[in-house]
Order: sequence, then C-alpha cells, then structure tokens
Amino acid sequence: MSNPSSSPTLSAPVVAGITERVRALMPQVRADLEALTRIPSISLDAYDQTHVEASAEATAELLRAEGLDVEIVREGGRPAVIGRIAGPPGAPTVMLYAHHDVQPVGDERDWDSPPFEPTERDGRLYGRGAADDKAGIMAHIAALRAHAGDLPVGVTVFVEGEEEIGSDSLPTILDRHGEKLRADAIVLADSTNWAIGEPALTTTLRGMIRVLVTVSTLDHGVHSGMFGGAVPDALMVLVRLLAGLHDDDGSLAVQGLRSGHAAQLEYSEERLREESGLLDGVQTIGSDSLLSRLWTKPSATIIGIDAPAVEAASNTLVPTARAKVSVRLAPDQDDLAAFERVKEHLLANVPWGAAVTVELEERGLGFAADANGAVYDEARAAFADAWGVEPVDIGVGGSIPFVAAFAEKFPEAAILVTGVEDPDARAHGANESLHLGEFEKVCVAEAILLARLGAMKGGERG
Repeated sequence: MSNPSSSPTLSAPVVAGITERVRALMPQVRADLEALTRIPSISLDAYDQTHVEASAEATAELLRAEGLDVEIVREGGRPAVIGRIAGPPGAPTVMLYAHHDVQPVGDERDWDSPPFEPTERDGRLYGRGAADDKAGIMAHIAALRAHAGDLPVGVTVFVEGEEEIGSDSLPTILDRHGEKLRADAIVLADSTNWAIGEPALTTTLRGMIRVLVTVSTLDHGVHSGMFGGAVPDALMVLVRLLAGLHDDDGSLAVQGLRSGHAAQLEYSEERLREESGLLDGVQTIGSDSLLSRLWTKPSATIIGIDAPAVEAASNTLVPTARAKVSVRLAPDQDDLAAFERVKEHLLANVPWGAAVTVELEERGLGFAADANGAVYDEARAAFADAWGVEPVDIGVGGSIPFVAAFAEKFPEAAILVTGVEDPDARAHGANESLHLGEFEKVCVAEAILLARLGAMKGGERG
C-alpha cells in the first residue's frame, strides 16, 4: 500500500506534527469528555431538562475557550450550540456537527458501573453518552485545539440538543440560522467505524417510520371463560396482525417498498452473532447478503406493546391492545410513501373484522452520498493518515434523519458522516462505551482533515 500521507495537499512531516500535538492534548480532552459525560442530559420529556441546559452551557464554554463566537439557540426545542471562527482569507469553511443530548439509561442494574460516572475498563471508557455523542463533541474540540491560533479553515461547530428525540426543531434552526451553518464541507460525527483499527466513512443510512397500531374487538373486557372461543380478544388479533408483517423466512412482507444491495465487504454470520449477541440456535432472518439486510433493505421491529402485564393478568378478554412498530427503509425510500404501503398492508390483513387504526408517529428520510470528489478524497486520506490503513465506505442500518435535512439545506456541501463508535460501543444500550485508542485516532483524523481541506486550492473543493 502506498503511503497515504504522500497526498500533495499535505506533507508527511505536517501530518506527523499534527499527530503528536493531538497525542499531547488527549489527557485534557479525555478529562473534558468525562466532565460532559457526568451531565445526565437526557432529552426525553419525562426527564429533568435542567441537565440538558447544563450540557449546552458546558459545550458552549468549551467552544468559547477555543476562541469561537458562541450562541445557544432555542427554536421551540432543546438548546443547541452554534460556535463560529473565521479561517484565513479564501479558505473553505467546515461545519462540525455533534449532539449533546443522550438516551435514557434503562435499568441501572444492567450497567456494570454507574452510567453517569465515566469508568475505564480494558481500554474503554464506559458511560451514557461517552460514545454517543459527547465523544463527537470532544473530537471537534480536539481538532480545534490541535490548530490553536492557526486554523487552516473557517469552522462552524453545531451541537444539537435533541437528536435523541427526533430533532424536531432542526428544520426551524436550519431555516432561521442556516446562513451561519453554511459550509463547503460538513462533518457529522454521529456514526461508527467498521471495526477496531479499521476506519470508515458512512455513505448510506436507512430511513425510518415509527407506526402505532391499535386493535379493538370489544367495548369492554369480559370473562375469558364465559366468552372465550367465540369472541376474539384484541391481543390475539394484534399478535396475528403483527406476525403478518413478515414472510416465513423473516423478510418484510409489505409490498411496494424499495430495496437495495450493500457494498461487498466481508461480514460473516459469526461476526454478526458476536456483535448482536444472537443466541446459539437462533437463526438469522431475511434473504440477500447480511449487509444488504442490515443496511439497504427494509425491516420491521416490534419495539413496544401495550397489554396487561403477566403479573397482573386476570381472566379477561382484552378489549384493546396497541403496538409500536419501527420500520427501517432503504436509503432512497420516500418515508411517507412507505407509511402508506405499511398501512395498506396492515389494514388489508386484519383478522376477524377487528377495528384497527394505523398512525404515523415519526418519520425520517434515509441518506445516500455521492462520496466522490476532492473533499471525500481528503477525508479518506486523513483517515489513512490516522489509522495507517485505508478506510472503507459503509452503510448503517440505523437512521439519522438530520443527515437528509442537511443534504437538502446545503446541496453544494460535501457531507462526511463519520463517527467515534465501533461495533462494541453499545450506544443506546447498557454499558455504552468508547474505545479510547480509537478515539485518539478519530481526533487525529479530524485535525488532519482540517489541515488537508485548508491546503486545497479553491477549485479543488467541488
């Protein structure tokens, strides 16, 4: 393999110098990351929102310390932080995105250490938000610190406060503050790398819809012994209805949805089992390659059911039952059209004439990048500089709807979806963690990327 640092936009000594500066900065970067992680900035309504305010203020202070002009904006939702600093005349502008809100912790008994007390074990830093996405914030801070006083590009940092609840106010922020965020390149640090030691650019993301399905068969509950066998209960109907979303092999049975084929990367069933925790004997579902099933084909997951708890169950026919279904969509699928297909499928397959309603709770478009051009070349070179191996282009089966919003608002910008996570980060789950060695490489890569973009000639940026 040729030396990736031989790219004419940046010399090997410059790359080495940036790498050493970042390495020297890492103890303080980590300390600041741990301080952010201690703030329980859960953005769901049921939680104390003063903590989200505190994390916005802490983020703003970190940016002010690097010389940025900072404001906290609220457009009907959680606080977002925007920081700006000019670069040399004629230099490109780079927008760096992350989010400071986090997911709930779930059952704390599932955690091996307190979720908001960052704890190192075996080279990983454990804590809610340590990876998703406060490490993204600190990767941006590290890149700024590496160029302190001599930024090669103009930089805008945008740290959102409600990504984990759907970014509802993002369209308003983009509408009212879009000119402050406009940039030649946008780095969205909210994704993952392919493996430990193998960096990646995320070039496709699935879209999503979240659907509420309500089934009613009775106007009140009745004795299951007296009426069971002649009268269907709502929970039985709901189970049969939801089972019809899939074919016998586990493929989504809804007709009319788009599908795609993923890149040909080596991904074995053994790796899938290890990364997902699939139990011995449990088969995989669906057809086509594993990565196509995970990245580019539609899927449906039952993520919640309203029904009597087993411990409190009585001998009663349940009159009404409800489920929440998360449907992931091909990167180029229109989300509203997909909802109509799912709704049609469910209503066409209702057992025994039950009353069924299907409501759209949330939606988001997918993303597919044309990951070509000088900015993408420089990003791949920066990754290779940091890791010593060439990066790969990957898809991600999860959905990050704000990426599509940025692509629509800034169609001329090169959008780079990067991340600090790895397959064992367990974002959103118990024992979320950040691999500290990989985190340093992420920081190095971003600092080098700023230098590479600053060294480009204006005509090369397209």
